[in-house]
Amino acid sequence: MPDNLGAIICPNCKKLISANSAQCIYCGMKNPNLWGLSGYLKKLFGGTISLIPIITIVCVVYYALSLLIDLSAIMHPGGIFDFLGPSSRSLFRLGATGTFAMSLGKWWTVITAVYLHGGALHIFFNLYWLRQLGPPLEEFFGVARTLIIFTVAGILGYIVSNFFGIQFTIGASGANFGLLGALVYYGRRRGGTFGAHIYREVGQWAIVLFISGFLFPGINNYAHAGGFVGGYAAAALVGFAEIKPENHFHLLLALTCIGVTVLAFVLALLS
Repeated sequence: MPDNLGAIICPNCKKLISANSAQCIYCGMKNPNLWGLSGYLKKLFGGTISLIPIITIVCVVYYALSLLIDLSAIMHPGGIFDFLGPSSRSLFRLGATGTFAMSLGKWWTVITAVYLHGGALHIFFNLYWLRQLGPPLEEFFGVARTLIIFTVAGILGYIVSNFFGIQFTIGASGANFGLLGALVYYGRRRGGTFGAHIYREVGQWAIVLFISGFLFPGINNYAHAGGFVGGYAAAALVGFAEIKPENHFHLLLALTCIGVTVLAFVLALLS
């Protein structure tokens, strides 16, 4: 079918309109076809892929790279929490954040630090919680909004951490707390028996994990708190699938998150 005869479903009002419409004739949404990218974005974020394995792979690859940069660190193990831990030099090289990195103008570290980990146990527990929290979030919010929540929570967690003077910090736990915050919002906002169950169960997890952060050394509780608030706020702003289907705004925000994250990795590797 020629392009000028094609039709699409308006992502806002769900009515059939021309694929070349500059504005939906029913609801007035501008550029409903996103310059012809609408179909590609739906395939990318339409639920056919999961975000969790992708984040897991990036974290594992980045962890392996941090070890390879300075293999001597493996030969000088510390305690159990430092087992197979990269050196501070390699972590800083790849984008660890903190007040020192920010004083050098390395703004991208609030993103790259999310994907860095300081040891085998560190990455194991963070990826374990990611795999526990990620699938229900993708089900309730969709892949695009899950990416937005994860990215916003990770960034805000480290902004809060840097504000309170943490000099050197890494890890995905702040972003994971953002997923917790989003699920707490979902349960509270949805209501009903199911919503109350989610709110109660996830709320208990959040309390236990917050308390655990004060029982072990080296835990960045500021990043946890900031990530939780960031995830809750992001979830409130983008909404969940039952009250607001994913639309072009969510897809563009998700693409922006991908673009900024890729840029951050490039800047970290080139700096």
